[in-house]
Amino acid sequence: MSLDIQKIRNDFPLILNRQVRGKPLIYFDNAATSQKPRCVIDSLVHYYEHSNANIHRGIHTLSQEATDQYEEVRKKIAKFVHASTPSSVVFTRNTTESINLVAYAWGRKNIQPGDEILLTEMEHHSNLVPWQILAQEKGAVLKFVHLNEDGTLNLDELQKNVNSRTKLISVTHVSNALGTINPIRRFAQMAHSVGALFLVDAAQSAPHIPIDMRVLGCDILVFSAHKMLGPTGVGVLVAHEEFLEEIAPFMSGGDMIREVWLDRSTWNDIPHKFEAGTPNIADVIAFGVALDYLQQIGMENIRLHEQELVEYAVKQLLNIKGLKIYGPEDHSLKSGVISFNLGSIHPHDLGTVLDEDGIAVRAGHHCCQPLMRRFGLSGTTRASFYIYNMKEEIDKFVKSLDRAKMLFDACAPSMSQSAKPLQMDSNLLKTKKIGKL
Repeated sequence: MSLDIQKIRNDFPLILNRQVRGKPLIYFDNAATSQKPRCVIDSLVHYYEHSNANIHRGIHTLSQEATDQYEEVRKKIAKFVHASTPSSVVFTRNTTESINLVAYAWGRKNIQPGDEILLTEMEHHSNLVPWQILAQEKGAVLKFVHLNEDGTLNLDELQKNVNSRTKLISVTHVSNALGTINPIRRFAQMAHSVGALFLVDAAQSAPHIPIDMRVLGCDILVFSAHKMLGPTGVGVLVAHEEFLEEIAPFMSGGDMIREVWLDRSTWNDIPHKFEAGTPNIADVIAFGVALDYLQQIGMENIRLHEQELVEYAVKQLLNIKGLKIYGPEDHSLKSGVISFNLGSIHPHDLGTVLDEDGIAVRAGHHCCQPLMRRFGLSGTTRASFYIYNMKEEIDKFVKSLDRAKMLFDACAPSMSQSAKPLQMDSNLLKTKKIGKL
């Protein structure tokens, strides 16, 4: 089913119609955060105007209303990812906090000296640094599945690196830097063959492709609301109930307790024992509206739309001399992300020129420095698409890249032909009238 993109764009009436530097905004930074439809924004206002109260504590009407709305979202998430029960859904602030919760609450009890933690070379720092800290504290060993030249994982290393000492495998479902979609089911089979815990970072997959935990075979799934039309400040951890029952709380204080004495405490039922203090009530409720919106469109339709945009964009971009795209050429192995470099133009410089044309992209290492080192890069320019993006925007994007290439070739012909990256952030862009070229 083809999406009615203009109808969808009408649900984002202000920000998608705004001007940036005198040009219509083209928002290609969706892998960092998505825009929010009017219904999500309205739901925030409605909560604060009609049901604002703390949850789980009050017997008055407003508190009960807020609690019901908050807990209803837990049910929606369980349905969205096909979790076994709503009590397996824990709210956090973001994907990073969800991973840290596992590292602290499970890792510090279960990881011992000599145990092995298997990651991949493409992980976001959020799925790398917590395990580095844990391994250093516990004397554990980090192992990695490395990248092939095409941006896919070397799965032969997966087989070689999994053994009886493997206690955790933690892997991204979709690379935020390359768009690579990983074969999660294969990782699950290897993890469970040796009794290892298996965590999937779904921050870049939950907004874009259908998610079924039963099919993926993961023990833990983590993602964030703000990348999938929801507000910032809401993360999700979904895990088997037995796992959540076994591990200790990550944070302590109010509402995560059952009984408290002066010298000891007992914990609340799951998932509440992991949600200490007043949670982000309004934004969780608004996230439920975002989930309804995505479900109405259909996750499979979103996936097909993004594939169409990627195929169209890649075909256009490959006509630009000197432009190199990183990641799988097979679009069935790729999400709506295109990571590239244009000649020796520094990504920050290229992003600045694109911004002059109202085009928002991400430039840098994308919190994936080991991945960048694997390809000998300091960074890339990343364009990432979502449900409201159109082919017409890609056409303007390509024209802006052509303009940027002309600009840098004209301003620094000797440097643009050099293998060394340009270093013009502080001088060139201040002295040249980019917008007039």
